[in-house]
Amino acid sequence: MAKDFLLEIGVEELPARFLMPALEQLREQAQTALKENRLAHGEIITCGTPRRITLYVREVADKQESLAQEVKGPAVKVAFNATGEPTRAALGFAKSNGVQVNDLVRRSVGPVEYVFAVKKEEGRTAGKVLPALAPVLVTGLHFAKPMRWGSLEMRFARPIRWLLCLYGDNVVSFELAGLQSGRHTFGHRFLSTGRVEVPGADAYFDVMRKANVVVDVDERREEIRRQVIAVAGREGGRADIDPDLLDEVTNLVELPTALCGSFDEGYLEMPEEVLITPMREHQRYFPVRGSDDRLLARFIAVSNGGADNIDIVRAGNEKVLRARLSDAAFFWQEDLKAPLEEKVEGLKKVVFQESLGTIYEKVQRITALADFLAGRLSASPAEREDALRAAQLSKADLLTNMVYEFPELQGIMGREYALRSGESAGVTKAVYEHYLPRFAGDELPNTLPGQILSIADKIDTLAGCFGVGIQPTGSQDPYALRRQALGICHIIIEGGLVLSLTELIDKAYSGYAGRVKMKLSLDKVTTEMDEFFRQRLRGMFNESGLPYDTVDAVLSSGVDDISGAWLRGGALQQFRAEPAFGALLTAFTRAYNLGKKAAHDRVNPAFFETEAEKELYSAFQAASVAVETGLANRGYARALAYVADLRQPVDRFFADVMVMVENEQVRDNRLALLKQIADLAGRIADLNKIVQPGK
Repeated sequence: MAKDFLLEIGVEELPARFLMPALEQLREQAQTALKENRLAHGEIITCGTPRRITLYVREVADKQESLAQEVKGPAVKVAFNATGEPTRAALGFAKSNGVQVNDLVRRSVGPVEYVFAVKKEEGRTAGKVLPALAPVLVTGLHFAKPMRWGSLEMRFARPIRWLLCLYGDNVVSFELAGLQSGRHTFGHRFLSTGRVEVPGADAYFDVMRKANVVVDVDERREEIRRQVIAVAGREGGRADIDPDLLDEVTNLVELPTALCGSFDEGYLEMPEEVLITPMREHQRYFPVRGSDDRLLARFIAVSNGGADNIDIVRAGNEKVLRARLSDAAFFWQEDLKAPLEEKVEGLKKVVFQESLGTIYEKVQRITALADFLAGRLSASPAEREDALRAAQLSKADLLTNMVYEFPELQGIMGREYALRSGESAGVTKAVYEHYLPRFAGDELPNTLPGQILSIADKIDTLAGCFGVGIQPTGSQDPYALRRQALGICHIIIEGGLVLSLTELIDKAYSGYAGRVKMKLSLDKVTTEMDEFFRQRLRGMFNESGLPYDTVDAVLSSGVDDISGAWLRGGALQQFRAEPAFGALLTAFTRAYNLGKKAAHDRVNPAFFETEAEKELYSAFQAASVAVETGLANRGYARALAYVADLRQPVDRFFADVMVMVENEQVRDNRLALLKQIADLAGRIADLNKIVQPGK
């Protein structure tokens, strides 16, 4: 009979970020290992807490499936002689595969008949397979920062303290890390005493609950959410539940109990980010908001234990937060004693990157870039002034006490201090927005000065790093260049900004002239950055659900105009659903196949010999004007339709005209015309990349 299989790895407290990746790895490894070992099974469940990583597999078969394997041998005419007697070849083949020669079977492979040895392997019992499989599942887990303990050579996230392994009611016995597996586990560190016996795998979850451990991650998360919402409601407020914080807290406790603490209302005079950052990032507390969405002088903590002595736990949390907020209030008051502008000079002593100079020099470069971008994006005089002023102040908050203590607040504190230094609303918002987006899914700058400054800051970093040979490799990206390039793409696309990437790189690269010795030339940097942005756009297109051939077609036509490339992708995909798309593809394909043989693209009407040539050239000229107008107005779908309209004259051309004639001038002229038609479509997308139906 099938039985449930249980493996629990008991450890010292894991960092919260380690648990979920470990559970995902364990699920995948278990699925693979059971399949490779031919053990049929039901649902695979992984769960855990800071002190345990658990695998639970329902209905694991009590025996492996038998294995039948056919091994191909010599041809029948080689294996047997004319009288049907086995030859030495057949005898040797049978012996090497452990079968009798009479058991060899015949199979036809094409026109030739061969002998095969059918090898059957009886399945072993689960009781013999699982003791070897279980330790492999443990050692197969990998962590970003594994550790060793004692004199052992084994590495794991944290020292392993016990191993629970059962198949049904029976112990799966194995040794690992100096430990012997058994049927014992440990409950909550403070609310359970000594070892806890698990009589059988199916009793595991009930045993853990009685030992004050909620082992299921999803159940624990929802219980925390429910408690936090309820506690906030009793205080007349609403809990500000950040999903990432909820996940982290879930993986920090085994038995959650939410509690509400308070702090001095005087601290509410500071910007709310100054309060939320120590609460959320440092103490793992959930802030509480009132009906007006403003912060209340309350926080919700989640204790790892029951409600006993909850007042003592609350007082301890309040004391810790009080100290942090007191420090923040001191930093706030000290920073306000001088205008933000006075910090700028001190940036001359702060290194941006050892090969790229100081932060002060970076500020000067992004100010120049902001001036250039303001012109390219037709900023109003007021917007230009705000962008340039914000550029000068953009990094000043790095020298404030608050940002030194809480680096997460860079940009936010720049905005607050600029506001209190008398700067305009446009300047203060741009100072904040120039760091956006900070992570995937983050908000984007929504003012033109903010967009200008954000692009300037990011392209300066990218051009400088590429210039001195600093590029992401594999998973290594210490300067977050991928994120910054993606940020530029999102800002340009969402803002509908028309910019030349090549020109932008040129301006950013030239900002380092005379100050930094670049390892790569401008041409090399431009080529590599163009490909770097192309790959970022490819990822964005893939996430949007566009087919790979649409993406290839659009990216092959260039990414210099990033927002244009994005619109071209949408337009091409939309046009693919139109009846006219077949005409477009036919016209392009017929022109492309011969046009690629053209020696040049210069068409001379004087060399036309047929009406079909003249008609096609006339239609092409009209389409060219229409396409140019469509491209200028970013009407890419309409531009594709104009190219599709060439289907009929193209068909007539190929019906009436022999392209590859002996007259070189006539032949080259016809090829040039076809090349121009193919190139016209190529302004929007390389349609040669589109996979045609049936191919």
